Amino acid sequence: MWQTMLIVGLLFLILEIFTPAMFFLNLAFAAFLTSVIAVFVFNFKIIIFAFVVLSAIMLLVLRPILMNLKTTAEQKTGIEGKYIGKIAKVISPITKTSGAITIYGERWEARCECDKTIPTGENVKILRNESLIIYVCPLNKVSSE
Repeated sequence: MWQTMLIVGLLFLILEIFTPAMFFLNLAFAAFLTSVIAVFVFNFKIIIFAFVVLSAIMLLVLRPILMNLKTTAEQKTGIEGKYIGKIAKVISPITKTSGAITIYGERWEARCECDKTIPTGENVKILRNESLIIYVCPLNKVSSE
């Protein structure tokens, strides 16, 4: 019976790969713990009961922790951490409606937060992003504030 629970745990892990919602991962942990219990207990009803109880515990206790870790990791690796507040170089004149910058060897569409045109070759500070457009301001405006 322990082999069956081990296979169930592996199936839940595979499901988690395709639906990264941190739901099936909890069930996989519960199945793995149940397989350890099944090594010592041979009653099918007790094993199923243990799986249900462990699944509920994992979902109530472990899932919030995993979701918090996932959110923290996304914040550290998202655009906020990599680009916001950094200095970029203008490669196409930036206005309120068009323009482009380069940073870390990547080209990004950019828009100016102020009413002036920023010429090619200038350095700008990245303020925020909306989808694939980065909003910037000239460095001299940043230093005067």
